[in-house]
Amino acid sequence: MDALYHAVSGWRWPMALSVLFLLLAWESASPYFLFFRAKTRKRLRHGGRNMFLGIFNGIVVAVVFAGLWSIVTEWTTARGYGLLNLAEIPTWAHVMGAFILLDFWTYWWHRFNHIVPFFWRFHKVHHSDPFMDVTTANRFHLGEIVLSSLFRLPILYLIGNSLGELVFYEIFLFANNQIQHANIGLSALGDKILRIFVTSPAMHKVHHSRLLPETNSNYTSLLSVWDRLFRSFRLRAKPHEINFGLEDTDAPRQQTLPGLFLMPTEKNNPPIPSKKKTAKSEPKPKT
Repeated sequence: MDALYHAVSGWRWPMALSVLFLLLAWESASPYFLFFRAKTRKRLRHGGRNMFLGIFNGIVVAVVFAGLWSIVTEWTTARGYGLLNLAEIPTWAHVMGAFILLDFWTYWWHRFNHIVPFFWRFHKVHHSDPFMDVTTANRFHLGEIVLSSLFRLPILYLIGNSLGELVFYEIFLFANNQIQHANIGLSALGDKILRIFVTSPAMHKVHHSRLLPETNSNYTSLLSVWDRLFRSFRLRAKPHEINFGLEDTDAPRQQTLPGLFLMPTEKNNPPIPSKKKTAKSEPKPKT
């Protein structure tokens, strides 16, 4: 294993758990939306379902895919394959290049999940949460996790990053993924400064809106530059008015664990987000 992997591998789960508990406390003390006001049991059931999916998916990734990613990264590094290994570059440039390219792929993989009908059937499980909070960051269907893990294998080969660089990137990705889903609100100035660099809570609230043109925006999971560069950035002037979730996924049976697992098999699937379908009801974007 490379030196960077040994240096950062021990940070991943302590940081993820620390950020999770910090945000849970923040949501409890000062929630942006009052979903669970005086409804502790409802909040626990909601969070429990989402966390179960996250833990279950994490186990699958650790058992099945982590070893494959390690094999690919070690193989490409040893043989000098991949874009980052075409020429001799300083270590810092290699690490930052891997960070940027991995995030570039993450942006497009997320966007593909909104474009390709087969991918959307799985990804809609994440968007079907009507009460987005920090636990929503863990609410993904196993099918999406398997697909993303498989597609990552050739991407790692093409990039030529090390396993340590992958873990380094994921530490920041997981932390920001929890922050952007959290039921919190920053000051207008604080959110504006944050979204210069990364996805902010205000940005991601728009992405989880029931208005499909808004769902079809703000795909980036970390570096906000991709949404600006590829013209998918938008804000809502009044984010506190956003309604989360998807149409036709609000039935109580659909919001159970069995319902979430079976959601991709339903015949009446929510449509892929389309700007044309709801253009008349679309609020004027703020950019």
